[in-house]
Amino acid sequence: MGMGLAANSRGGRRSRRAPMAEINVTPFVDVMLVLLIIFMVTAPLLASGVPIELPESRANPIDQTPEQVTISVDGAGVIYIDDAAVEPGAFPEALARIDRGGDGQQPAIVLRGDRTLDYGRVMAVMGELNRAGFSSISLVTSGSVSPP
Repeated sequence: MGMGLAANSRGGRRSRRAPMAEINVTPFVDVMLVLLIIFMVTAPLLASGVPIELPESRANPIDQTPEQVTISVDGAGVIYIDDAAVEPGAFPEALARIDRGGDGQQPAIVLRGDRTLDYGRVMAVMGELNRAGFSSISLVTSGSVSPP
């Protein structure tokens, strides 16, 4: 206690302002809201990396599950498993390498085909999926408001 009295009585130059104990969080909140908006806008764009023009359909949307494998066929007919291109003729071997899960539950297969593709090309991919033992295949389309 004696040291505190000596320091105060020494020069008399004591600051009248107390130290500030609060933080202005308004700029922090503004930055976080901008980042949130950016992530909300870009997250749907990151869902699949292969650019495909999907056909339109009025079907109800399905829920995406993390145990799904996305097969994409672009306008040139190149097949992609998730984001990796498959060499021509190597699609059956690539399907054999897909992890089937240890519990006997197969992953959901999501097929995305470009609207400019020949119907036979998409059916050939579906046939190979069936031969590989995948029986639950979902076709992805873009939304449509008008009936066919």
